[in-house]
Amino acid sequence: MRWKGRRESDNFEDRRGMSGRGLALGGGIGAIVIAIIVSFLGGDPTEVLQQLQDNTPQQSASVELSDEEKELTSFVRVVLGSTEDIWQQILQENGKTYQAPKLVLYRDQTTTACGAGLTAMGPFYCPADQKLFIDLSFNDELKNRFGAPGEFAMAYVVAHEVGHHIQYLNGTMDNVQRMRDQLSEKEYNQLSVKLELQADFFAGVWAHYANEREQLLESGDLEAGLKAANAIGDDKLQMQTQGEIVPDAFTHGTSAQRVYWFKKGYETGDITQGDTFNHDR
Repeated sequence: MRWKGRRESDNFEDRRGMSGRGLALGGGIGAIVIAIIVSFLGGDPTEVLQQLQDNTPQQSASVELSDEEKELTSFVRVVLGSTEDIWQQILQENGKTYQAPKLVLYRDQTTTACGAGLTAMGPFYCPADQKLFIDLSFNDELKNRFGAPGEFAMAYVVAHEVGHHIQYLNGTMDNVQRMRDQLSEKEYNQLSVKLELQADFFAGVWAHYANEREQLLESGDLEAGLKAANAIGDDKLQMQTQGEIVPDAFTHGTSAQRVYWFKKGYETGDITQGDTFNHDR
């Protein structure tokens, strides 16, 4: 990607010097985050959350960053800046104002307005405080566990979480949350899949304009994004972690679905074509 020398977003909070002990749990909104925005890694967050009941404040400390992590920090801030510029323009063209989210970098665990934030959850978005939470060690997971190397794979992850912020701004996330008590677990999981696929679509829309308007992409970047989307489908993650596929437990969509919607967003750049909730795919 052609990202060096470009604007880094100031909507940035660095918590990598905080201990992360004593995570405060609770808050009704935490249920939606854990249920539908949890983890690219496919784990069961409820088991982890039960272990975190202490409300002791976090402790701040200095932290040394390697040159590699400093560069990765600059990279994700540039990607976030790009999403800000592009979504501001898209929403402005549709008569709306974009309110940018904040990116929080942390290590191991942190507190959020949605409850506990854990590295094991993968990158996630908390609508209660309109922040994206990322432990940059996930970049190593993309390369080593999921076989999705390359800068654009990580850019796709950031853009996906920003896609959830778009859903918060347009009310989609609230609508899904209101359905929670009216649906069975299987039905709600299906709704969760639709939400995640739309975030993939929005990531593709960002990539479309990052390429067209900003010339941010280079040869091979799109393929890296598609490879990342393919690697983190529910079917692949379930097979990897538990040795079988359970469709009723899907919360993010299959690899094929995630690739389809990301690619559709990239190819069209048209936000009106991302209604995953009324689409069979």
